Amino acid sequence: MPTVRVLRDRIHSLKNTQQITKAMKQVAAAKIRRAEAAQKQARPYAQTLGEMLRDLTANAAVVDHPFMKRGRAGAPAGILLVTADKGLAGAFNSNVIRAAEIYRRDHADALFYTVGVKARNAVRRMGLRDHPTWPLGAPSKLETAREAARRLTDDFVAGRIGEVTLVWARLISMISQKPQTRRLIPIGAQELRGEDVASSGPRGTVEFAPSPEFVLARLLPKYLEFTIFSALLETDAAFYAAQLVAMNNATDNAGKLIDELTIEMNNARQAAITKELLEIVAGAEALTG
Repeated sequence: MPTVRVLRDRIHSLKNTQQITKAMKQVAAAKIRRAEAAQKQARPYAQTLGEMLRDLTANAAVVDHPFMKRGRAGAPAGILLVTADKGLAGAFNSNVIRAAEIYRRDHADALFYTVGVKARNAVRRMGLRDHPTWPLGAPSKLETAREAARRLTDDFVAGRIGEVTLVWARLISMISQKPQTRRLIPIGAQELRGEDVASSGPRGTVEFAPSPEFVLARLLPKYLEFTIFSALLETDAAFYAAQLVAMNNATDNAGKLIDELTIEMNNARQAAITKELLEIVAGAEALTG
């Protein structure tokens, strides 16, 4: 049985750890509120952009844009993997990385583009050291999305990659974050229409100048940029939600261990006191005898 001193040191160490996890939980709670606010601010733009693209695809006859065409035959696929920069969030990062690895099984020659330090390190462990990478915690996520979209566009148009697939984490709820896989390029009509294709009511006639084809060609790069930007915002919010749950569980587990060790320490102290009393009584009896 450990001594009272050893158990006291363990309890002290656990209390220090518990203070750290409590502080990290509070920080994650504050940051997830800001991340959710950023998502809400971007949502109206995303809805308007989606409606415009649906109207344009319905009115455009032919769009001569690289995003609407198949990539070069035989070119490797491109994977844009988005994770967090830090850990201590349970299996959040590993789940997203595993989703990318599952996709790579069918595309062995795929080229990676990563956002997030954890994604960069995971790709390096795969043996692919040189690849475009950006941090998720950059001062401007919009600028990061623009740079990533620009690099992906250049490689797709040049024929270095034949398609682009986005792998990121979607925030389902505070306790559920699921990895998602979505093809970004080439863009099909069904992907532009999205899931919400049902009309909620009568809509007026929309006129485009100079033509629907011209406007759609200008909007498609913006669509790619904002899709990546939305994935960065959602990954950020999902990470802090996962970290909040992980730190809350760590705090609770530390409390349980402290209680168990406190009971064990009390038992050890009582056993030591009882042993000393028995030694005193035995010594007194020996003297009187």
